[in-house]
Amino acid sequence: MRPLSAHEIISLWEWGQRRQAPEQALELLAVTYPEATWEELSSLTIGRRDARLLALRELTMGSLLQGFARCPQCGEQIEFTIETGDLLMGEGDPGSEHELEGEEYRLRFRMPNSLDLLAAAGCADAPGAARELRRRCVVAARRNDDPVNPETLPESVVASLAERMEDLDPMTELRLRLNCLKCRHRWSILLDIATFFLREISVLARHLALEVHTLARAYGWHEADILAMSPARRGLYLETAAR
Repeated sequence: MRPLSAHEIISLWEWGQRRQAPEQALELLAVTYPEATWEELSSLTIGRRDARLLALRELTMGSLLQGFARCPQCGEQIEFTIETGDLLMGEGDPGSEHELEGEEYRLRFRMPNSLDLLAAAGCADAPGAARELRRRCVVAARRNDDPVNPETLPESVVASLAERMEDLDPMTELRLRLNCLKCRHRWSILLDIATFFLREISVLARHLALEVHTLARAYGWHEADILAMSPARRGLYLETAAR
């Protein structure tokens, strides 16, 4: 694995303008794992996919993740910083099927992948997306000896299934614990590393576009030549052009 180049960052941003986050996340991996097929990447469990995205993000942008969240109690905006290493929890579940038993129900299921998230993203609301994920990931469901529709499972069974999935692959759902210094409220937020990384790429792409614009106007160079420079060399010429 290697860091994303400036040209790749601009190209990925452009490619992703009309595509959903799961597709963009897969394209990030396709660039850095050219030997892997799209089918192989899309079949990775979300935990395994995100572990690779975190590694790529660290190579490209460093080990510190910085973000903002708003306190749900007082509305104060707080900044949080976390190390990539604090989020990595191993490779997680490889994608095989598992079983869950309890409350008269017996389920056979697999962990969600990017194709499942794409299908869920097409639903009208969050409950519909959750039902679609259950429909796709629960391979078989029985109550006693009778088959049942995974979409109609009781909430208690759904909660047990979510807990079991998190045990199998903790990176499927990353949560950060936050503390508001103003009102002392404590809460947690879900960190979607794919969406987080894609937003950073969008910001970086716009920053690179401004550098290209400045240097092209100052020296008449082409975009490809400017993006091929190292960040240090681009910075040197930007500093010179500003004089």
